[in-house]
Amino acid sequence: MIRRLSLHARLILLAAATGIAILIFASIAISGVLERFVMVGVDQTLDTQIGVLERALEPDGSVAQDRILSLSNFDQRGSGWGWLVRGERRQWSSGSGLQAFRTRREMRHSDTAIAGGRGRTDDGRAVHLRARKVATAGGPVTIIAFAPRELIDRPLDAARGTLLVSLALIALALVAGTLAQLRYGLQPLRRLGSAVARIRSGEADTLPADQPRELLPLVDEVNGLIDQNRTSLEQARRHVANLAHGLKTPLATLSLRLARENASTEALKLVEELDQRIAHHLKRARIGAHAASGRARTEIAGVIDDMLGTLQQIHRASGITFQRAGGLAGAPGYAVAVEQRDFEELLGNVIDNAGRHARSEVRVAVEQAGPRIVIAVEDDGPGMADADIARVVEAGVRLDESLPGFGFGLAITTELVQLYGGALEITRSVDLGGACVTITLPRTR
Repeated sequence: MIRRLSLHARLILLAAATGIAILIFASIAISGVLERFVMVGVDQTLDTQIGVLERALEPDGSVAQDRILSLSNFDQRGSGWGWLVRGERRQWSSGSGLQAFRTRREMRHSDTAIAGGRGRTDDGRAVHLRARKVATAGGPVTIIAFAPRELIDRPLDAARGTLLVSLALIALALVAGTLAQLRYGLQPLRRLGSAVARIRSGEADTLPADQPRELLPLVDEVNGLIDQNRTSLEQARRHVANLAHGLKTPLATLSLRLARENASTEALKLVEELDQRIAHHLKRARIGAHAASGRARTEIAGVIDDMLGTLQQIHRASGITFQRAGGLAGAPGYAVAVEQRDFEELLGNVIDNAGRHARSEVRVAVEQAGPRIVIAVEDDGPGMADADIARVVEAGVRLDESLPGFGFGLAITTELVQLYGGALEITRSVDLGGACVTITLPRTR
């Protein structure tokens, strides 16, 4: 699927298309003006020669030889200069011979205006010409004066070269100005995006009101949505707390009554499991409310080391070593977008689970992958079969029934990670041979 163009790209394309069109139109228009400007001097000379020849015409259309005058250059053959008087039965010429010519418009018998055109001399040289048709008693007579085309083309080409260089410099200036304008004009949108990111990471509560007038309606709507979402989350948290209180009390009463009445172990275990399930779903609802607020932040520096030290004491009797394998765990300033209590719980579940299945070693490694933090917990235990990996993250499922618990540890961890926009993956450890639980969480500043 082709990605839609950004505002920056759209504006650049629009400005480029408009600029190219304007420059093309300007080059054509200016070239036409330059051509007419260069042709003025040549046309004046040719028109003067036509006027001299017209005064030499007799009433019957013939040319009085004693009144024929040629300006300088018009008598030199091969120079490209010359004139031609063409009657119905005879023609007179001087200078270079004209082989063919074409005027820009058709000249009529009654038309006395001078028309411009082009032609070629006998030796194939291109010429610029001026022509007038004169009515006489002996019929119409056409008077033509012409000059080498190169007198116009040579200065015009030089002027066009300078013009193209100037237009190219103007185009570069327009491109630079457009880029600077877009960078300055779109800067408020970039600041607005950064402000939204700060809200998501918990560094700010609302969007700043110091915005351009065009963005103020959007900022007001987003801030109103944030306030409404915050109110809804507070209500959800209160409902979760009330629900927890409402369910815990009857369950505690039921558990005490069963204990007083010497109920069976199976009944007590069923009540305890029911209590665990209710606690699991209430915790999920609470976590969902925290995660949706987008204001969670926990520095990982020290948390992992403290947890490894605590679990080392708990599993001291088993002789298992808990260690950190380098990475960023001890580097200050790195944080994940997770509530600290939830981060400690999800990480504690995974490391404790690895300790209960390990033979002698549990290793924790932390790395940064772009905008995310990756935590890998490995052990040297028996690992898991591929068929068991999908089942182990389901609530209430335990692969080893000999170990205590109700099977909610990894299920809670998986839901915690997903609710905070992360991912959990279970594979086999390459180095230790046991299980490798990889947790990916969004990084925050």
